[in-house]
Amino acid sequence: MTVTFPLTGEPLALDLLNTRTAEGDLVADPAGLAAWLAEPAQAGRLTPLGAVGAAEVAAVLAVREAARPALAAARSGERPPAEALRVLNGALSAAPSHRVLDWTREGGLTAAAHRPADPARRLAAELAEAVAELLAGPRVGEVRECEAHDCVLLFLPAHPRRRWCVASVCGNRARVARYYARHKGGLAPQETA
Repeated sequence: MTVTFPLTGEPLALDLLNTRTAEGDLVADPAGLAAWLAEPAQAGRLTPLGAVGAAEVAAVLAVREAARPALAAARSGERPPAEALRVLNGALSAAPSHRVLDWTREGGLTAAAHRPADPARRLAAELAEAVAELLAGPRVGEVRECEAHDCVLLFLPAHPRRRWCVASVCGNRARVARYYARHKGGLAPQETA
């Protein structure tokens, strides 16, 4: 199985945080952000954008960099930094959402969220809302860091024994290193068994 980065499919807030990998920043430029937004896992979770430019990148990076310390604090039951909350609340208030009722022949009555704002503010608000839902949600304390020594990704385990972001990548590297250390006399990276 070939696994490519970014890893997606976690809650949207974690997918956003996981755009900063050990190898670099996946959304640091318009092309990278456009590629991340085009990932199949993001379909239906974010309002589609037209072109992605510097304003959208700056908005996404601001939300992501505020989300990281806020999540670290919330995971340990502490108060998130005031600056992180200020940035996230600012993104939320810059593009408030309201429901718009519509009738469709196929689906009947729908109540879709609508954010009347420019694309950068709308994207930042949608991401900040996902972060707020994670931070205030009941599972925030269950968010884990991948146990691989060279991985910085976060995940929300579906199984309590899950240790790695992707078992076939990070887990396999840890198992191979332990095997090599046992059979070749080498030193394995610092991993827990």
